[in-house]
Amino acid sequence: MSPNKKNFYVDERGAQEQHSDLDVRVDVAPKGRAFYITTTLPYVNAPLHMGHALELVRADIIARYKKLQNYDVFFNTGTDEHGKKNHEQAIEKGLKSQEFVDQGFLVFTEQLKMFGISDDVHFVRTTDKHHILSASEFWKLVKDNGYIYKKSYQAKYCIGCESEKTISELDEKGECILHPSRNLELIDEENYFFKFSEFGDKLLKFYKKNQNFIIPDFRLNEMKNFIKNGLQDFSISRLKTKMPWGIEVPDDKDHVMYVWFDALTNYISTLGWPDNLENFEKYWVNGNPTQYCGKDNTRFQGVMWQAMLMAANLPNSHQVVVNGFITGEGGARMSKTTGNVVDPRDIVKEYSVDALRFFLAKEISNFEDSPFTIERFKESYNSGLANGLGNLASRILTLSEKYLEKCPEIPKNTIPQEFFDFLEKFEIKQATDYIWDKIGELDKFIQNNEPFKVVKTDQEKGKELISKIVIDLYQITRMLNPIMPETNIMLKKLIKENKKPEKPLFLRKD
Repeated sequence: MSPNKKNFYVDERGAQEQHSDLDVRVDVAPKGRAFYITTTLPYVNAPLHMGHALELVRADIIARYKKLQNYDVFFNTGTDEHGKKNHEQAIEKGLKSQEFVDQGFLVFTEQLKMFGISDDVHFVRTTDKHHILSASEFWKLVKDNGYIYKKSYQAKYCIGCESEKTISELDEKGECILHPSRNLELIDEENYFFKFSEFGDKLLKFYKKNQNFIIPDFRLNEMKNFIKNGLQDFSISRLKTKMPWGIEVPDDKDHVMYVWFDALTNYISTLGWPDNLENFEKYWVNGNPTQYCGKDNTRFQGVMWQAMLMAANLPNSHQVVVNGFITGEGGARMSKTTGNVVDPRDIVKEYSVDALRFFLAKEISNFEDSPFTIERFKESYNSGLANGLGNLASRILTLSEKYLEKCPEIPKNTIPQEFFDFLEKFEIKQATDYIWDKIGELDKFIQNNEPFKVVKTDQEKGKELISKIVIDLYQITRMLNPIMPETNIMLKKLIKENKKPEKPLFLRKD
């Protein structure tokens, strides 16, 4: 499957409805200016969890926001399909590795639908022929530039993380902090290494020149301290006899690429690098390549990948945005063992896609860890959606249908700049809070001015008030475009058709 082709069926009605919002801020960016955003690539050995949902939904919100600004957006995601854990699970299921990852990729694309991800998202698979070509060419380039060598070494390796572990990254039992139930693998072999140690000063100079390179700033400071403590060269290959499922090292059939050196290259392989440079030049060189990741991925995205790009003499990323973890109650890490896991599939089935997106946008901290519990979700759903947006929309549209002959004229350019300012800083929670503040203000206006009473005694004045609250509701609906796209489409349609909802937009849950 070509990584540069659309892989979702586009809902034309939805696409047209979203496109109609493009008149909102057409002055923000020159038409066609490029913007590139990518998530990390989840492994295909397990279903997507709430942490994946957070990263994917937030990247999608930014992608949709940039479209509102008139950018030509390239939104990338996909699947990391090499490595030992995928290979081991394939063996357990009695499948060939390629068969296993093919099945996993299909599951991944189906799961994306439950997050409401944009129809024009681009997929890259690390088993794509083009990606394999790209990773191989990247390896050759870095090696030719003198940054790859071979040596024997010993290390402790976490298959769950697909990375080596130092003593500081292990708990008191000597187990990986993120995967305490998995035994570490002891590596003792001759591998290829990347001269990571030569890039400390270069990276610090790069950060100094690009003060907002990693968001939030405290994550950037963590990476600065990590570098100042001294960078160590890291292994970028494994013997094929010990890890056969990977991209073969160029000119050495006995080795396959270490999964990170392979997987990180996806951010440029998806753009056609190196054989088709049109998209690469447009979105990476001349665009604003932005990477979303979880905090456990910061080192790989913000340090290792940037050093690799420098080694290849390719432009660095523009920005790395780092989420905190979603936890259980009291900040406990979500775990099937403790029973505090909330499955995003259950939330979508019981509530809706947009209800999940609403909670992830409004109730989860932009950059810190935040809890996700069913009780917390239900409380937010009832207050913010059922009793909040849903009730307000129903009240206004009931008045409009009853007293107005048609939808009032909707003005253009009605999204306040403050809303965009929040999203420009990746402060999605504040942007969503801003919408709900407007919902509260509109609800208060109705209580204070009582258009439902005024229209019975002064029809002209009453219709003016109703027209005003309809237009205000439409402004709120426009702001919902990147955050709750299905609700955005449905509400705009109801407003334009001057119809009240046939049933509550969000049913209250007891």
